[in-house]
This record gives sequence, C-alpha cells and structure tokens, in this order.
Amino acid sequence: YGGLSCACAQAQPVCRRGRGEKAQEAMRRTEGARADHMTEKDLPQFIHHESSPLGDILLAADEVGLTGLWFEGQKNYARTLFPESGERELPVFRQAKHWLEVYFAGKEPAFSVPLHPMGTAFQQRVWDFLRTIPYGNTATYGEIAKRLAAENGLAHLSAQAVGGAVGRNPISILIPCHRVIGADGSLTGYAGGIGRKRALLTLEREGVVNAAEAIPQAAQ
Repeated sequence: YGGLSCACAQAQPVCRRGRGEKAQEAMRRTEGARADHMTEKDLPQFIHHESSPLGDILLAADEVGLTGLWFEGQKNYARTLFPESGERELPVFRQAKHWLEVYFAGKEPAFSVPLHPMGTAFQQRVWDFLRTIPYGNTATYGEIAKRLAAENGLAHLSAQAVGGAVGRNPISILIPCHRVIGADGSLTGYAGGIGRKRALLTLEREGVVNAAEAIPQAAQ
C-alpha cells in the first residue's frame, strides 16, 4: 500500500494528502478502539448463577457493571467470559436478580442495572439502540438499520450488519434483543432459542410466562 501511495503522490499530490489523512485517521480510530478493548479485558470478571422460569441463567460482571447474561446452553454461551472468572457476590448481581424478579413477575422494572458489555463500536451502537425499544414493543432489523444510518450520516446500513450485532449481544433480556423481529413480523433467530423469544414477548404483552412452550424449543 505504501508503494501505491507513493505513486499517487508523484502523479496527484492532492489525492495523496486526502487519502493519507483519511487512512491515518482510520488507523488512529482502530488503534484507539483496540486500546479500549484491551483495557476492558484487563478488568477481572466474576460470575453468579440464577434460576428463572425460562431456565438457569449465568450472570457475569466486572467492577463497572454487568458484562453478560446467558441462558444455560444457549448459542454463544459465556462468549465474552474469561476462563479464570470465579464466583463472587457483587452488588450488581443483587440488582440484576431483583430486576429479573420484577421482570418475570410480568412488570416493567422501574430501575436500571449498570451494564458493561464488551464489543466493537458498531456493536455498542446497536446494543444501545436495542435498549430504546419500549417494553412490550418490537422493531425490525431494517428499521434499526435505517435509524442508525440516519443518526450516523450514512447513506445505507444493511439489516444483515445489524443482525450480526444483535446476535452477538452478550446481555440477554436487559439488552432486549428479543424485541427484534423480521420484516414480515416473524420471530427470527434468537441465541436463547425461538421458544424463549416468543415467551419473553408474550410475557411483556400479557404478563405471564409460558415456560412449557419456551424451554422445549430453547435449542432452536
């Protein structure tokens, strides 16, 4: 690439400066993102187990907030969890437990839990948007892509890119990826299983949990 830049410099100096500045800026952003990610990974994580009407749950957290919430055996289970993470009682685990108790009782929790998910800048933007989808409502991948594109001055953002970020969400339920549906209203993939996704949406709309329907389909 350096040779190409040099050739461009000889023929079109203005082109070289523009591309060079953009490349340098992109490199600075990438290096900064890598540094931030490494800093986050240096924070020790701890785990805690909870039960729920839809199956056992694993919680993970660091000193900043909750870093993970997975149903036992789900896709991407404990993906962002460090192998050396051990059990420890933390205030954030007590907060999360209370939040889940309220939620599974069919009510919208009136308080928040500090969250600290690990992901790329794009994934973080998608996860932040998921938290704006109101309780009991849904949004399509395409709708989210259009909103994010408009907010970031982009001409286009694919629904597939949004779907990839949604699928990597490490904090189920509290970052409500279950509220994202297909363009035709279908319940598309959910790491915890389509049955659980259906049960969570039903819970928010009707205030009841249908565990019998959800758990047998959890592996879908």
